Amino acid sequence: MRMSRRLLLSSLAAALAPHRARAADMSVIVIGAGLAGLAAAQHLQAAGARVTVLEARDRIGGRIHTARLWSGLPVDLGASWIHGTTGNPLTNLADAAGARRLETSYDAAMLLDADGRAVDPDLTRAERLIARAIKAANQRETDISVRAAVQALPDWQAMGPADRRLVDHVINSTLEQEYGGAAQALSAWYGDAAEVFDGPDVLFPDGFDQLTARLAQGLDIRLGAQVTAIAPGEVRVNGSHMTAQHILCTLPLGVLQAEPALFTRPLARDRQAAIATLGMGLLNKCWLRFDRVVWPDDVDWIEWLGPQPGVWAEWVSLARTAKQPVLLGFNAADQADAIEALDDRATQAAAHDALRAMFGNSFPAPIAAQITRWRADPFARGSYSFNATGSTPRMRRALAGRDWDGALWFAGEATAPDYFGTAHGALISGTTAARAMLAA
Repeated sequence: MRMSRRLLLSSLAAALAPHRARAADMSVIVIGAGLAGLAAAQHLQAAGARVTVLEARDRIGGRIHTARLWSGLPVDLGASWIHGTTGNPLTNLADAAGARRLETSYDAAMLLDADGRAVDPDLTRAERLIARAIKAANQRETDISVRAAVQALPDWQAMGPADRRLVDHVINSTLEQEYGGAAQALSAWYGDAAEVFDGPDVLFPDGFDQLTARLAQGLDIRLGAQVTAIAPGEVRVNGSHMTAQHILCTLPLGVLQAEPALFTRPLARDRQAAIATLGMGLLNKCWLRFDRVVWPDDVDWIEWLGPQPGVWAEWVSLARTAKQPVLLGFNAADQADAIEALDDRATQAAAHDALRAMFGNSFPAPIAAQITRWRADPFARGSYSFNATGSTPRMRRALAGRDWDGALWFAGEATAPDYFGTAHGALISGTTAARAMLAA
């Protein structure tokens, strides 16, 4: 028999009543106002819990950071895209926020050699070699890195410099840029274990922070509230103490690794092992604004086989999608760590030198630049997590969930076994943690 709408709503209300009754007596401190923390706080507050969000920065968003230094042109220094829109919870959030989106395409791409000539090499051999290396590594009794797996193949040993250069480029563009971890640190077993959503990739011409602003509505958020100690039912923040029944920690993996003394009691052994073994990757951005477009305006992606593999090898152009004279240069993993040590002037000069090598010595200097240094950020210590050699998906499950008999909980992209290293993974982890807290 088909249930009437009134009867259905009555049944749902009755089923939810015990959870709401428990939530009404629940107090929660959420540490971190990134996507995970905000999503969890909204879910808990909607269930009736008393929630306070503590954020050390003077802004919300965490690794979602939209800079508005350039008039009429917001740029995202952290996450930029929804990667795969179909079924992705970020799509629903973007719809709710009324956020305008532009679709980018990997098919709208060009590859330049070291001298700036457009080339179209057959990368199939390189891709197959990497796939064979990973398959062979999975037959081993112990995990090794992607780099070690590739170099162990006889085909690699027989390759000449030109073919090896193509392999290095594919490793950088498909793995190091994707996961932020160097090939010599990335697990051959699980480095590429993330799941993906179908659909196109879209970016936000008006800023990704529209989504975090939407999530933050109605929440009690304390900015400039740096937590210096976490104890059962209590945190130390700005020299004073705050108490709550439950604490949800959404700090990035890099911070957990850098500040183990933050917790006044030992964490569960499997959680400690996860923190120690998982890797914190790096992907830095160099946004360059020009007075006009002087590069091909029909491409989104520009790749460069420069003299140093992985250095200024990936660029995004906003000329086609947003009609803006802007280029975005990426550096990942070890190359990003090296370039991060440069100051702004040296970084901008290095980027300009790369563009002149790509497009000719007459390529103009940018009129403005914005540069990220996520490793040096004390509230991030990197861009996002990756599966380092020896890591397993089980470690991410161990990092998630509760500790200290339910007084302490964890969320964040590093706790997402299927969608780690992504904005949607952070969002999903926050909602998952909130539901588990209410159920427990």
